[in-house]
Amino acid sequence: MPVISASHEFDVSDLFVNLQPLFGHRLFLKVEGFNFAGSIKLKAAREMIAQAEAAGVLGPGSTLVESSSGNMGVALAVLAASRGFRFLCVTDSRCNAVTRRTMESLGAEVHVITEPHETEGFLGARIRHVKALLADDDKRVWLNQYLSPGNWMAHYRTTAPAVARQFPDLNVLFVGAGTTGTLMGCARYFRERRPSVRVVAVDSVGSVTFGGPPATRHIPGLGTSVRPPLLDASLVDAVVHVPEAATVRTCRRLMRHGYSFGGSTGTAVTGALRWLTEHYGDGAGGVRERVTAVTISPDLGERYMETIYHDEWVRDAFGPDGLSDDTGTEAFPAGFAAGLGALTN
Repeated sequence: MPVISASHEFDVSDLFVNLQPLFGHRLFLKVEGFNFAGSIKLKAAREMIAQAEAAGVLGPGSTLVESSSGNMGVALAVLAASRGFRFLCVTDSRCNAVTRRTMESLGAEVHVITEPHETEGFLGARIRHVKALLADDDKRVWLNQYLSPGNWMAHYRTTAPAVARQFPDLNVLFVGAGTTGTLMGCARYFRERRPSVRVVAVDSVGSVTFGGPPATRHIPGLGTSVRPPLLDASLVDAVVHVPEAATVRTCRRLMRHGYSFGGSTGTAVTGALRWLTEHYGDGAGGVRERVTAVTISPDLGERYMETIYHDEWVRDAFGPDGLSDDTGTEAFPAGFAAGLGALTN
């Protein structure tokens, strides 16, 4: 049992859940929510702060400023409380109330954007607000998770190697795409060290990250209304887009088996299952049993009790479709993915 002296020092990084008994495919879920920030974003937050301090950008008297839909904001609030920084988070009205209250309880100041930018959505409006805050006070420091190399380096150094160590026979890794920090760190690692591993990005329907048409999205975490500057699409072998109603159904099925995960996990698992079914079918045996796949769970489910696990919210957002008992592995509609190809091993 570790003994720590600061909250950011604790992070469980070696827990995987075998999803084969639930869904049939040999799919393993890397669980990243067991730390005091409650999500994988703690890794990137630590790395970005370390780089800013090393560069002399962040120091005594500085105020951290960041745009976040939730998890990065909480991670930075935890680090700010632990390290003695001030922190101001710019989020929007889709951010869960529990997440906002968590940041405020940790001492952060939270600004909530209620109106999206006319062409760049809530993300564009948040970034404009951040820039206005920086112009108003030169002691404010924007780490900029959408551009900072620390965002992807954290996962190149930690997340991807942990997957590689646990699964030397890995064939395909599914990674949800938000800022694309986790995706790019993992993709660069496996491209350099294990190029036979295919890296598949999982995105939400309505996200513009990979060139899809913009549409209303209700669940924070994955997806963007502005293409992330970190993204290098040449490192990604395929992209799967998942409707949010399917995300909700998968989260709820996992919950019925005792696993409480957040919305990004539901999206990543749904995309992985659909991709695997598309390539290897839904029957047992054969090549499917020889394929080893991993996907990543960014956070746990307690911050989503008033949204994806609340019947009234789901009904209002998605209608009865979101409350169905479907497994989330039904066939994709036409055009569900780009760049697909069968595994060769």
